[in-house]
Amino acid sequence: MLGEKGSSWKAARARLPPTRALYHAVRNTRVLGAIAAVTVMLILWRSMGGAAGEMQRFYCFGPAKSPMQMTPNEAAEWHGQYSTPVIFNHHKPIEVNEPSIAHVDLNKIVSTKTAAQNKERVLLLTPLRDASYFLAQHFDLIGQLTYPHDLIDLAFLVGDSTDDTMAALSKELERVQSNPKIAFRSALIVEKDFGVTHGQDVEDRHGFAAQGPRRKAMGRARNYLLYSAMKPEHSWVYWRDVDIKDSPNEIIEDFVAHDRDILVPNIWFHRYKEENGKMVDIEGRFDYNSWQESPEGLKLAASLDKDVVLAEGYKEYKTNRKYMCRLGDWRKNKDEEMPLDGIGGVNIIVKGDVHRSGINFPAYAFENQAETEGFAKMAKRAGYEVYGLPNYVVWHMDTDEKPGNA
Repeated sequence: MLGEKGSSWKAARARLPPTRALYHAVRNTRVLGAIAAVTVMLILWRSMGGAAGEMQRFYCFGPAKSPMQMTPNEAAEWHGQYSTPVIFNHHKPIEVNEPSIAHVDLNKIVSTKTAAQNKERVLLLTPLRDASYFLAQHFDLIGQLTYPHDLIDLAFLVGDSTDDTMAALSKELERVQSNPKIAFRSALIVEKDFGVTHGQDVEDRHGFAAQGPRRKAMGRARNYLLYSAMKPEHSWVYWRDVDIKDSPNEIIEDFVAHDRDILVPNIWFHRYKEENGKMVDIEGRFDYNSWQESPEGLKLAASLDKDVVLAEGYKEYKTNRKYMCRLGDWRKNKDEEMPLDGIGGVNIIVKGDVHRSGINFPAYAFENQAETEGFAKMAKRAGYEVYGLPNYVVWHMDTDEKPGNA
């Protein structure tokens, strides 16, 4: 059997074509054409099978009708399956490397009742003229302010002075700023003369004849100081006169907590006199520029020329306005408020955006008022709030003014 199988294998092998014959057969054009035809048919069959599957899958999502025969609801449902994603090509951020170009975003500058916690910057402004006598006490008082000093910028305007105001101011600033315990964020001195020649004694400063020119000059001084010192970073502006005798150390925090556009305290003074062998403290009323308007005041203003500055608190003009300094008691609730139509300038807290909106101190007759009273009139015309605190008293130095006026 083995022999038969072996002989059979050899016989079969002998019948196979030789290798060279196979090689020539493969290279035959007809054979190669047949192989190519079969390959193309296989590729077409596979592609048509995949396309048929896709068409079947697509057909299953929609209704068995043409788009022209669909109802609006069917068309909406049909197209809802195939909403086309849209990718917009947003611009890349622009990088500006030119150092002469600056950018200020005032949207981030806010004035809130929690100013200290929010690290809001305060600009403390003080106009000065022949003020060397008051400067040491002024810096002693502001040095005790509890609002963070690294958030307070100081600025002063020295104008038309005949004494050593500039020298005294420079030395006091050097003393304070060199002490890291009380130093403020920055200090600025602005020097500008306005040609003011009237004296600084009581008769010259507070006499009726001097009020119009004096208030106009003070308005200019305040505006020059404001526009020279205010920066985009300032949320609050604190106007503080140099001749304040005493005030609470927390006055900035107390005032911003009211969240008013413009706010002023009551201004009184101490006067000590001897009666029956002992000294008596007479609590005098000082600032008659903080008031509520009256019908008589409006009627009087309407009768005056538009360029006349109505000096408040003088017997020459009877307005019957309600003066805040005649109201209130420092022993009562210090947070009680009253709306005002005019304000004095001894101590004012203003939101930064009020000044940025163009509300300043008119150096001309605005509704027959100038400087701080004109400032209040202008602010109210623009829709801002003007309030006073009748029970919150800041003590002014006693000017020993003679009776006769309000």
